[in-house]
Amino acid sequence: MEIVTFQNILIGCFIITFILGFVVFKTNFCTMGAVSDVVNIGDYARMKAWFFAIALSIFGVAILNYLNLIQINLATSSQSSNPPYLNPNLVFLRHILGGIFFGIGMTLASGCGNRTLVRIGGGNIKSIFVFITMGYAAYLMIFTNFGFHLFTSWMMNFSINLASFGYTSQSFDHLITAGLLNDASFPFVSIFIAILILYFCFKSGDFHKSYDNLLAGGVLGIAVIIAWYLTAGELGLNFMEEAEFLEGDQKPYASGIQSLTFVQPSAVFIRFVETGLNSIFINFSLIAALGIILGSMTYAILFKKFRVEWFSSFNDFINHIIGGFLMGVGGVLALGCTIGQGVSGMSTLAIGSMLSLTFIIFGSAITMKIQLYKMVYEDCSYIAAFVCGMCDLRLLPNGIRKFDPVS
Repeated sequence: MEIVTFQNILIGCFIITFILGFVVFKTNFCTMGAVSDVVNIGDYARMKAWFFAIALSIFGVAILNYLNLIQINLATSSQSSNPPYLNPNLVFLRHILGGIFFGIGMTLASGCGNRTLVRIGGGNIKSIFVFITMGYAAYLMIFTNFGFHLFTSWMMNFSINLASFGYTSQSFDHLITAGLLNDASFPFVSIFIAILILYFCFKSGDFHKSYDNLLAGGVLGIAVIIAWYLTAGELGLNFMEEAEFLEGDQKPYASGIQSLTFVQPSAVFIRFVETGLNSIFINFSLIAALGIILGSMTYAILFKKFRVEWFSSFNDFINHIIGGFLMGVGGVLALGCTIGQGVSGMSTLAIGSMLSLTFIIFGSAITMKIQLYKMVYEDCSYIAAFVCGMCDLRLLPNGIRKFDPVS
């Protein structure tokens, strides 16, 4: 019975991610590209597509949870969730540092984890190298003591245990309702935030006049909602109950409630190969990655967009390898990527997800600024480029810059 239940979950996962991969390739949706558009040309269209997905996912998760169609509160524990977005112990430094690492990495690697999979489907050889490097780094973080010794062992000393203040979750909705609305059952806060984000997206015509933006954001948001429904709804909860009776070598790896995320699958793939194709690693995240690759490949082949792409230079190779490694480390440290935290995590309104998303965007934006100043001014040092970039982002006073602004 449990095998059939799990297979149904995986089939559902494959269908939604296949569609997502198809649509993302068609629309050229890219979270790194969204940041680049804002930083370099002041165009918010793709950024609004991203936030449209966030708004839809917040609204959908809130309503499904209110109707008891999903149990999102299980995301407070690593025993029942992958990852535990809502754990009341907020290790804020992991989200800050992990977000910065991931933001830098996705800029150097020409795309986030999701975009890497889409590009693989389109024939990009560079993205295969990124995926493997990202997977190795994530493998070190998940399956060895590398991440603990280097990061989490000392970061835990700077955590904020919200449970000591009487909170059972780090959800912003819970923090507000528990304090002000006496834990009102209706998700007023979530709905209000979703409406605010939708207003940001639709207040000007640059976003909704583009069918591709609406399609990409809409499909991504709905895919995240359906993924939660598959794993945190009746089907997923039944499997979790049945899985308790499975032997350790039969229970699928990381099988708690979860939605879409695209760093962990790379590590799971490395582990899957390392263990001689052990079937316990054929899990939700790995099938999601497969769906993205095959969906994008299908579009690329059908519409004659399939192109084999190789590195343009040795420096291009090095940038992609470093970027992949930083994404692997940062994605695990921050508990997710631009989709895993930026949409799936944000759908729960976890404080950690908000931090991760903020610093992913910051890490990417400041890296783009540094690259730009280094390209325009040959005598510009990395420190000077960083300072100028911070001035451009209005995070430092403009008077301390050494070089004139560039655009």
